[in-house]
Amino acid sequence: MKAERESEEHGELAWLSTEPKKDALAREAAIAYYVQNQTMDNIRRRMGVSRSTVSRLLAYAREKEIVQIRVRPASNASGGLAKLYQEYFGVRLYCVDTPRGTTPARRLEMVAKVGGQLLDQIVVSGSTVGFAWGNTTAETVRFLKKRDLDGVTVVQLNGAASVETSGIAHVAQILSIPAERWNASLVQFPVPAFFDHASTREAMWKEGAVRRVLGWQNRCDIAVFGIGGFRADVPSHVYASGYLSEGEISQLERDGVVGDVCTVLLRQNGTWRDILLNQRATGPTPDKLKRIETRLAVASGLAKARPLLGALRAGVATDVVCDRELAERVLELEKKARQGSRV
Repeated sequence: MKAERESEEHGELAWLSTEPKKDALAREAAIAYYVQNQTMDNIRRRMGVSRSTVSRLLAYAREKEIVQIRVRPASNASGGLAKLYQEYFGVRLYCVDTPRGTTPARRLEMVAKVGGQLLDQIVVSGSTVGFAWGNTTAETVRFLKKRDLDGVTVVQLNGAASVETSGIAHVAQILSIPAERWNASLVQFPVPAFFDHASTREAMWKEGAVRRVLGWQNRCDIAVFGIGGFRADVPSHVYASGYLSEGEISQLERDGVVGDVCTVLLRQNGTWRDILLNQRATGPTPDKLKRIETRLAVASGLAKARPLLGALRAGVATDVVCDRELAERVLELEKKARQGSRV
């Protein structure tokens, strides 16, 4: 009996592999299973095939995106927490629950996965998507799906070169993933993360090649970035890879700087304009970021609480993906600050 069933399934699969209407059959099975809630047995009897063939047709339907299954990010079930983030900061919060004892690397992976899923729901044909490179962005893009999109452009938002590296390989590795998975064109930004002198940046911003990239940045309708922190559990690349000296970092901490967005330094209160190093930074300022319609920030770990609060106060994000502990700590800091201001 088993041999007969296997022979029957083999024959069906051989037929499906040559049948030009395979997509139609997969769609028929998917509608019956996912929309009409029919059982596998009912579908196999109606279609005149084996149960295994129905299973393969459903798998094929998912693979070819005839049917798409999406899990709504956990934050939409966060109730009061998401509501408070909307009230306090004017952002949509997507909160990720992580088990007790989760390692920092695993926590980042879990948060980045939700970030990637959300980004895939936002990007459509014709989108221009700006990416600020970094560890969190590198993790997030790993979870993007292969999609058949048209007219998408991926734009690098901040420079990557330093005195130790050109940064080209690191950034190209990150940005090539969304470019490949969305059939997108790629616009890179071949300048340092920080110029040595503000006057050098001012001169470079007048060059045609740089102005071309700045023009693409101005056309972005989506921006994606992590939240940099000086003392994060998973060290931010810009602070761990020689872009800033220990002396510069120490001075910034004395000045109240807690981290960065797109390599633009921020204080916890969201201020950034009077930080001298920002005159040498190449990433978009909060004012420039706020011109972009959708701005997705992804962050994990309690060490990012103060930097994330600074970013929220600066108004750089419209959507935030983070772990629940981080979301709660940021809200706690904000409430304490508001209570202190009323004393």
